[in-house]
Amino acid sequence: EERSRSEHNLLNIQKTHERMQTENKTSPYYRTKLRGLYTTAKADAEAECSILRHALDKIAEIKSLLEERRIAAKMAGVYSDSDPPRKTMRRGVLMTLLQQSAMTLPLWIGKPGESPPPLCGAISASSDYVAKQGDKVAARVKAVDGDEQWILAEVVSYNHSTNKYEVDDIDEEGKERHTLSRRRIIPLPQWKANPETDPEALFSKDQLVLALYPQTTCFYRALIHTPPHRPQDDYSVLFEDTSYADGYSPPLNVAQRYVVACKENKKK
Repeated sequence: EERSRSEHNLLNIQKTHERMQTENKTSPYYRTKLRGLYTTAKADAEAECSILRHALDKIAEIKSLLEERRIAAKMAGVYSDSDPPRKTMRRGVLMTLLQQSAMTLPLWIGKPGESPPPLCGAISASSDYVAKQGDKVAARVKAVDGDEQWILAEVVSYNHSTNKYEVDDIDEEGKERHTLSRRRIIPLPQWKANPETDPEALFSKDQLVLALYPQTTCFYRALIHTPPHRPQDDYSVLFEDTSYADGYSPPLNVAQRYVVACKENKKK
């Protein structure tokens, strides 16, 4: 209803401007009428914005409750058909869930003049931020061969006395658990940044990042090739790859959800 009222007022404004151009005059009548129409349109737009924000808050609340239920079921060892234990999940199902998680990441919509918060797009978490149970993070762990790699993981707990996290490998839930210091954890974005309104909250071209390699659960160093142009767009990135002459792969798309700041220096 609010949307239809706003559209109706905008249509009246357009018609009034067209009449003014046709008659080639700006009379006190038209000025008064336009002022009233713009005032009404502004009020309706603000009301519509308020309704939309309230709806977004409700959606966030529902998602939070569903996540709490999922974590509680995981701790109790109970799984639903839609969320089976990772160790029995087929690879394709896991990849689909990761893609859905990226698509449903909420878009940050700030009020006029409001800056994007930490964990929006490329904006890092605050120095005292502690990821919550169930949050997805990039975690630096030791591989079987002794080398270290960044993996996609889920936070199990955080010990404030030791400043260490317990995280589960997202690809082997309940099987591979790691205890890691805070410096080995990078929280993933909690909101997508809108390139049209908050371009400063996005990584820029040629910036070094860690990005989730497509169809895997591992993060690798990459350069931003092209930042998103629209809210629903992915990054285009060049992964470091010595099998190519210039040391980088062809451009690959990676969602905002899975691109974070690289804590390592660029290789020379």
